[in-house]
Amino acid sequence: MTQKKSNGQSEASPARRRLLDTATRLFYEDGIHAVGIDRIIAEAGVAKATFYNHFPAKDDLVVAYLEEIDRLGREAVTALPKQSPRKMISAIMERIGEAVVAGGWRGCPFLNAAAEYPDRASRVRQTIDARRVWYRDSLENLLAEDGDPAPSVTASLLVALSDGLLESAYLDDAESVPALVREAVTRLLDRR
Repeated sequence: MTQKKSNGQSEASPARRRLLDTATRLFYEDGIHAVGIDRIIAEAGVAKATFYNHFPAKDDLVVAYLEEIDRLGREAVTALPKQSPRKMISAIMERIGEAVVAGGWRGCPFLNAAAEYPDRASRVRQTIDARRVWYRDSLENLLAEDGDPAPSVTASLLVALSDGLLESAYLDDAESVPALVREAVTRLLDRR
């Protein structure tokens, strides 16, 4: 059950937190469809009724997992020091290099989840799409502020670049990604 803090914001119960933490670890390590509810319940140490009290269906848990990762990513971008639009774009993109070399990288959680949920009408895909819209729009706004002549196109290129680098880090050499990020962003932004 979600409790209210004194400031009116929701605070997750310890059981909900354990369920979400357990699901986050298992979904990322093994894949969403490969992990059953019973395993999550057992590893989180909660009763089945507690699980269903917090998450009426597995997809509710999957959405909560993706929303939390999204929230953390947005907070990390918001916490970046304010700087010129071009430097902000570089700092946002450099987060990719930081993430992939931190250890245990198994690909982008959003791209991994999208591969398991091909139905674009599903709540899971809608959650992924909302994240992608926010990311693309954030880059497009910074590009427009920087005077890019085609900020929409450049933002789409940066998103595609992000996707490729995130997966390349898992498939190839994660240690090479930070340098690739810097080089790719420089080449893309200096092309005008």
